[in-house]
Amino acid sequence: MDDPTTEPIAHVVVGEDGLPRPAWAATDPLMREYYDTVWGMPVRDERGLFERLSLEAFQSGLSWATILRKREAFRAAFADFDPDVVAAFDQADVERLMADAAIVRNRRKIEATIRNARATIDLRAEGGLVEFIWSHRPERTPEPMTIADIPTTSPESVALAKALKKRGFAHVGPTTMFALMEAVGIVDTHLLGSHRRGSSGVW
Repeated sequence: MDDPTTEPIAHVVVGEDGLPRPAWAATDPLMREYYDTVWGMPVRDERGLFERLSLEAFQSGLSWATILRKREAFRAAFADFDPDVVAAFDQADVERLMADAAIVRNRRKIEATIRNARATIDLRAEGGLVEFIWSHRPERTPEPMTIADIPTTSPESVALAKALKKRGFAHVGPTTMFALMEAVGIVDTHLLGSHRRGSSGVW
């Protein structure tokens, strides 16, 4: 069959299946599957949010495709992102993870993930990570026509980053937190012409 057309409909690319998507999700099958079934869908469980928080931190400075291709390896390395298990990781675990070529071997990010697991446990006394993160949902969501219209931070992501850092979390800057909010459905930044716009049921 022909390659996806590049004729834009509200700055999206229409694939051979007739569905409009942003360019980043239009060609790579892995990215397309992620976009069509996972990205932007609500995540409301502690382990799921801790995983997303961790992966967004690892993604900083890298492409999301790189992280996505290593996702199963990350899950294996970090005990399926069970905060109680990861919180108990020690220096030997850090060295084990630094030797694991299947993940991103960044000591600061590895140590931050362990720290964040401990902070996630501590946050249970305040209602838990899910309630804490979702409490920063804005009153409105962006309505982008183009990728350039999508913000990289928001007042809410700035506030969330500040609040998480106050509670002991690391590698949770405003840009990373906005990406998290996009990924878990707290905001909907699907392009207006995309077939996934509004699919989360949140907006």
